Amino acid sequence: MEIIKSKLGQGGLLLAALGIMSIVLSLFNYNIRLLAWIDIWGNTTGWIIRIILILGGGALFFLFNNPEEQE
Repeated sequence: MEIIKSKLGQGGLLLAALGIMSIVLSLFNYNIRLLAWIDIWGNTTGWIIRIILILGGGALFFLFNNPEEQE
């Protein structure tokens, strides 16, 4: 069970990082190929999805990451 929690924490960190990178790159009119579908529904919805990625990923990371168990 601890392995699953640790993987959820790592996945949350990945989601948050992708959201942050997507925001930074969108300021320069670039996009991550994996997240290119975000802007299909418009600019405002794309920003909402990016923010949800960051908040959801951060929540997973803080809920399931256990730093005291790392060796």
